[in-house]
Amino acid sequence: MGSYTASLFVTLLVLAVSLSLPFEISADDHYSYSSPPPPPPKKPYKYKSPPPPPLVYKYKSPPPPPKEPYKYKSPPPPTPVYKYKSPPPPKEPYKYKSPPPPPPVYKYKSPPPPVHSPPPPYKYKSPPPPPPFTSTSPLPSS
Repeated sequence: MGSYTASLFVTLLVLAVSLSLPFEISADDHYSYSSPPPPPPKKPYKYKSPPPPPLVYKYKSPPPPPKEPYKYKSPPPPTPVYKYKSPPPPKEPYKYKSPPPPPPVYKYKSPPPPVHSPPPPYKYKSPPPPPPFTSTSPLPSS
């Protein structure tokens, strides 16, 4: 609402100022305009010609050599006909060598049996003889 009031105020102000200005602006009637005197006549402009271009050295060609009558040359001899050479004799045919024999297969040897004699048979020892019987007690009589 505030911007509407401001724009209305500005519009009315511009309208009032434009109506207060005079409708027609005229120059003073007593002022007379006089044109300046014409310029003095000038001589017609004469264009200066450009300086001549620098001299360019022109090479003179040497005089032509004295002409001798043309001597025709004989054409070159024809190229010799190509003679095919026979191919060289073949080399001896390649003889294939048999491959070397395969290396022998390694055979593992079982270890030798142990070198020890069986234990000697067990010898039973007889028990020691009983000690002689001695009695201190009287024999029972029957």
